[in-house]
Amino acid sequence: MAKRQPKLVLAPAQGIPFNLLVLSQSNVRRVKNGVTIEDLADDIERRGLLQGLSVRPLLDAEGKDTGTFHVPAGGRRFRALEILVKRKRLAADAVIPCVVKPADGDVSAEEDSYAENAFREALHPLDEFRGMQQLVDQGGEIEDVAARFHVTPAVVRQRLKLACVSPLLHEVYAADGMTLEQLMAFTVCDDHARQEQVWELVQSHHNQSAHFIRARLNETTIPARDPRALFVGIDTYVAGGGCVVRDLFEEDRGGWLQDAALLDRLVLEKLGAEADRFRAEGWKWVEVAIDLPYGYHLGLRPIEATHTPPTEADLAEVATLQAEAEALENEWSGADEIPDDVDARVNALDERIAELAGGSWEYDPTEMAMAGVFITIERNGELSVDPGWIRAEDEPVVESEPHGEGEGEQQEDGVDGDDRQPGLAPETAGDEVQTEEEDEGLKPLPDRLISELTAERTLALQDAIAGNPQVAFAAVLHNLVLATFYYSRAESCLMVTLTKVGFGFQPTGMKDSPAAVAIEARHAMWKDRLPQSDRDLWDALQLLDANEQAELFAHCAAYSVNALYEVAPKYDNGRISAHTVERRLVHSHVLARAVGLDMVGFGWKPTADNFFGKVTKARIIDAVTEGNGGETAALIDHLKKPDMAREAERLMDGAGWLPEPLRTPELPAQADLLEAPAAAELPAFLAEPDASGDEEPLAIAAE
Repeated sequence: MAKRQPKLVLAPAQGIPFNLLVLSQSNVRRVKNGVTIEDLADDIERRGLLQGLSVRPLLDAEGKDTGTFHVPAGGRRFRALEILVKRKRLAADAVIPCVVKPADGDVSAEEDSYAENAFREALHPLDEFRGMQQLVDQGGEIEDVAARFHVTPAVVRQRLKLACVSPLLHEVYAADGMTLEQLMAFTVCDDHARQEQVWELVQSHHNQSAHFIRARLNETTIPARDPRALFVGIDTYVAGGGCVVRDLFEEDRGGWLQDAALLDRLVLEKLGAEADRFRAEGWKWVEVAIDLPYGYHLGLRPIEATHTPPTEADLAEVATLQAEAEALENEWSGADEIPDDVDARVNALDERIAELAGGSWEYDPTEMAMAGVFITIERNGELSVDPGWIRAEDEPVVESEPHGEGEGEQQEDGVDGDDRQPGLAPETAGDEVQTEEEDEGLKPLPDRLISELTAERTLALQDAIAGNPQVAFAAVLHNLVLATFYYSRAESCLMVTLTKVGFGFQPTGMKDSPAAVAIEARHAMWKDRLPQSDRDLWDALQLLDANEQAELFAHCAAYSVNALYEVAPKYDNGRISAHTVERRLVHSHVLARAVGLDMVGFGWKPTADNFFGKVTKARIIDAVTEGNGGETAALIDHLKKPDMAREAERLMDGAGWLPEPLRTPELPAQADLLEAPAAAELPAFLAEPDASGDEEPLAIAAE
């Protein structure tokens, strides 16, 4: 029969005056680590001693009890109590709760000291989050809680945010089912149902990163750096009842706005107020849009504002303001920090000086009554106003000039377009006209005669220009520049026409693409160099060297390039046919190869917005397979369409893949060309039109 072990007998606890305690050399802690002794003393002063000391009687050399005790476990608390005695916050003989162990026990004092630290376990982070939440719920201020535990208020806010995550996800985290980084990602959304929904998605997804979780939680929100948010202002949005969610653990660039409908309403209200202001100035129409499409002013004629130089009074005020600005800058030039009011005053002075020194620009009220204004938002959130555009239907009606005196007399005399009176033979008619001219003096030439003479001159001029390539190039360039920059061809005798291509279907934000930005910058550069009046254009073009003329020619000609796919109507309406579109696209490939077009180099890449979200799941899988292989495509084949589109965007980033409409077909191999029949060597756009006569030959110039 086994011998029963005796019951444990715990060492008794008793109060011992502090002046009878000494720090033991058996304490294994030698290196300072964690909360400082001063901070621990402050905490004991506030809440008292939460844990007693472990002590042993101190014996003399002969093994007799000296009446004092040494402290092998609890040395940091002992040092903190010493500080409180020095501060006179604790009496020297204050009774300290101690657990007294025998001096000659089986367990050494060093082992007690080591065990006290080795078996101590910090709070689980989840308990820490919940504990801080309870302290705040009890009425504690965030700053006070932070001060008590010697952390920053930001740390407390982070803990409170983590405590507000769904309880279901807390349990998953407590069971080591997710990492702390993943849990922190869920704090960007306060909707517990949405958090749990995203966590369910993550379980069946290969990407379980915190970044992926944040992206899924914020996919229906609007970043604070969105142009709409910058335009309205976060304060205005919040004052209107909107909510902004911040990420307390990662750089969030201002957070995410939760109410898109409210934001759009505030944007339209602010834009509407600006529109009313411009209508009150006398403009016929004002078009407001959050995002204007590329080429929005296509087919419209601009009007120019008249510049009025600054007056003497304006210049005098400019001098006064400049003196004030220079005085402030000199006063604060050596300061480490400039006060906000001084900085604001300097900025206001600079703005006023620029306004006065630049003079004023005003539009003719008569033209304003026919023209309109486009108002939108720039990418940086600034208001963008583009005034002075006349629509074709608002153009003034030009009345035909009255007939000249000679023409009127001809009609009165009964001379028709053939210069003959009815019923008279040609010879008789000519004699009668000659007689009238002799009788009535010198009269204007008949229209028919003028047409005949100018026909001969036109033919001769055509032949002469055909023999002078430089003049021919200059004439076409002159015509194209008129059409591109002056929206008029009244100053040109060439029948060459340039039609700018419009984009009926275009992706959102195309006007901010690298190509659009480059074209607009180039156009603005040339517009600044060209004269304001189209009557001075010819002379200005002659001052450009050959390279500059060629660059300007290319810029204008590029506007007529049409590589658009269009759906031809089922029945021919005389506008376009499938064969015309096909020939157009074949020629676009020729030009693309000639210029080395690289859509990847232009910055295009497939995203959920511009491609994956607009095609079927099968097409998404096919694209990912082609771009990154079948193994990568298999990672997303089980996802729902929206999630599949977003994941495809991430997986295909940097793959350099292009959908077929953006690719430039390569030329067939030389061997294939040699084996092909002679007719196949001609590009499609140079082939003869159909025998049916439905197709017209391609014109050299754009129609």
